[in-house]
Amino acid sequence: MLKARYILKTGQIRCYDVIGNQIPCKGTGQDGEYQVGIHAPEPRFDVSGGLVTDRLTGLVWSKDANINGFPMTWEAALAFVKNLNEIGYEGFRDWRMPNRKELRSLLHMETMNPVLPPGHPFENVFHGWYWTSTTAAINTKYAWYIHLGGARMFYGRKDQEYLLWPVRGTSEILPATGQDACFDAEGGKTPCEGTGQDGMFRYGVSWPAPRFKLCGLAIEDRLTGLIWTQSADLAHGLTTWQEAFEVIKEINLNKLAGYSDWRLPNINELESLVDCSRHTPALPKDHPFKNVREFYWSSTTSIYDPSWSWALYMYKGAVGVGLKKGKHFYVWGVRSDH
Repeated sequence: MLKARYILKTGQIRCYDVIGNQIPCKGTGQDGEYQVGIHAPEPRFDVSGGLVTDRLTGLVWSKDANINGFPMTWEAALAFVKNLNEIGYEGFRDWRMPNRKELRSLLHMETMNPVLPPGHPFENVFHGWYWTSTTAAINTKYAWYIHLGGARMFYGRKDQEYLLWPVRGTSEILPATGQDACFDAEGGKTPCEGTGQDGMFRYGVSWPAPRFKLCGLAIEDRLTGLIWTQSADLAHGLTTWQEAFEVIKEINLNKLAGYSDWRLPNINELESLVDCSRHTPALPKDHPFKNVREFYWSSTTSIYDPSWSWALYMYKGAVGVGLKKGKHFYVWGVRSDH
């Protein structure tokens, strides 16, 4: 079993070819073959009245995934959460809007509409966009939101209207996002106290300092325990999805940095590198990587359309998809200590 700290399994257990057909996983190098990450307990969720405890992360969610009933602007959503605390919704006064890692922790990459674990107990899950409390560093007039129909994560203007799903509690297995400041709807920096934003709470496992350790041509992430190739452009250019796996096979044959167990990272592993206080690239300050490019293939197929794969947009920090047949993204390698 491959190990990684603070990274959840994507939920993908099957493998797919470039036109979307399901294939045997053995030897593919895909997410469904390795299934790296923390395994969810069974049952994953405990229900108590209108509350649902996620036994994997320790977070507590409202059972109703749309308690307001209609979309709101980002600031209206933050104000709505304040009102929940004032009235003691479900007996508690510590509700908040989830940060992007907290909301992503519910995603299951082998389901869709909604993209939640099979058998989940939630009600009124809208197959659309939900706000997070994390501002987009690339443009602070925008905040991150996640599509619960298909799992994309992008950012929208704070004056646009999307849904809210409140959460409470803290997690001992989800890292902090890296965001340490707060911003108003116009993108201006604002004091964090009382905002309810990610930059106010900064919840999650703290990052070690320094976060990365240089090991020749390999880099250890001291937060997750993953080891990355120092070069973030192994193919020296854009590739197709299948070509990305061939590049990984080649560096294994050549024992890059002395290792022959490199693989293409799954989408949760790629996202773990993102520092939400930075952009272009969205990597922690003083990172030691070389040849960092704008977007990267993952080994995780998009179930919404299995001829597409998940990808990380590293300049923005966004999670999107790309058509497997096209030369759309770059290749970065990762490995785990067994």
